[in-house]
Amino acid sequence: MNAKQCKMARDGLGLTGRVLAEEAGVPYATLARFEAGANIRADTVEKLADTLAASGAQFVYGADRYGVTVPE
Repeated sequence: MNAKQCKMARDGLGLTGRVLAEEAGVPYATLARFEAGANIRADTVEKLADTLAASGAQFVYGADRYGVTVPE
């Protein structure tokens, strides 16, 4: 998952940054830095991705494109 996918998934699921950070067990400031394009630890990205996936987000890659789908 990259930063844009994180933000798209979070928005699509209707989660605020603070809620996602709390559910993933990461500091909100770290999430905000990640979504702004900063590098963060791989295990932290994994926590965020796992939390979003548990809420129904699916991350899509291919043909030099990326995206995310969320349930209705």
